[in-house]
Amino acid sequence: MPTDVGSNIKNIRKKQKKTLKNLSDITGFSISFLSQLENGKSSATLESLKKISLALNVEPGSFFNDSHEDNNLIHHNKIIKSHPKKQKIHYQSLYNSLKNPIFFPHLVTLEPMQNKGNLIKHPGQEFIYVLEGELTIKINNETHILNYSDSIMFDSNKEHYWYNFTKKPVKFLSINYEY
Repeated sequence: MPTDVGSNIKNIRKKQKKTLKNLSDITGFSISFLSQLENGKSSATLESLKKISLALNVEPGSFFNDSHEDNNLIHHNKIIKSHPKKQKIHYQSLYNSLKNPIFFPHLVTLEPMQNKGNLIKHPGQEFIYVLEGELTIKINNETHILNYSDSIMFDSNKEHYWYNFTKKPVKFLSINYEY
């Protein structure tokens, strides 16, 4: 069953008694964009989901509701669509419904030429381990190229973003610790 990211964002926002204007003021996104996102008429990038999650003080995985748990075994299929005519970013949460986890592991796949997005920053640290392909990571003014079995750990208070400038998918493990 596909996830409904927008309606989950709306539910979380309403539970916190925040208006679209409140969320707009915090994220810098227009009320129109946020409304379209919540109503399924627009799609989100990783960058926009991260900003919204920070504004709502939740982990981005909270916007997805399609995980199935069996004790400690977890099955997920969480996909963020950037735009119907553009490539996809597959974002799979690898943690269960543990309350207040201290870190957040994700399996991320960037399809070929998934090279759009602005640098973001957020509290915490991030660890990346490449499982397949070539990942480009920009951290502040530095560009890092990571290949199979390469890893990097950095302070996520620094501006950063992931890119795939190749013609093949790139798959990597991202573990975030937010404080």
